[in-house]
Amino acid sequence: MAERRSRRFSVTATRRRSVAELPAEAGSQILLIGLGRFGSALAQELVALGFEVLGVDADGRIVQDHAELLTHVVQADTTDMAALRQLGAGDFPSAVVGIGTNVEASILTTAALADLGVPNVWAKAVTDSHGRILERVGADHVVFPEHDMGQRVAHLVSGRVLDWFELDENFAMVETVVPREFVGTTLGESGLRARFGLTVVCVKPAGQGFTYATAETRLAEGDVLVAAGSPDQAEKFAHMS
Repeated sequence: MAERRSRRFSVTATRRRSVAELPAEAGSQILLIGLGRFGSALAQELVALGFEVLGVDADGRIVQDHAELLTHVVQADTTDMAALRQLGAGDFPSAVVGIGTNVEASILTTAALADLGVPNVWAKAVTDSHGRILERVGADHVVFPEHDMGQRVAHLVSGRVLDWFELDENFAMVETVVPREFVGTTLGESGLRARFGLTVVCVKPAGQGFTYATAETRLAEGDVLVAAGSPDQAEKFAHMS
């Protein structure tokens, strides 16, 4: 098996961006294997974005449940190379392995797709060790939905953070209410960048939509803003609210 480089991505940091990485690299057709909670949600959003999705699952009941949701859905054992060839798996520009509960099937399916030469193989991992194995057998991109969602919810349960999106371990975007300390000041006067190392990307005045932030943007009570910077500083800033 040729050596393949793998990258890890979060695809569930926010619902509206859950497949943001896929369109940039994928063609119009995507093979999606495993139609559990993750696979089903992913399939429906891909279809909504205009992709043609072939959904595959080993469970006939699950396949039947998705018959009206997806244009193409098939019952098959994807650990079987012959079955994958019959599906034409090697002709897809991108494939997603959403199998989570059966780790062996996840690994074997990922390896088979890599052997068939699928250019972009995405695979769901449930643990770090599972993810490392997926990388070694040929996954180009490994995602950790449960871990990433748990991380996001941990920031939200405090009630001070309205939304949280961590691009990597050194950069995050936080949505929060303007801290009382900065009410009445402009962004230029607030000194947020110097004090927290954060850049305010946009502001949503009460009862209005988001607008781009400038140094002249004046902050009012109840305004919601989105700031970007290091996770530690973003969290510290949000907890001033």
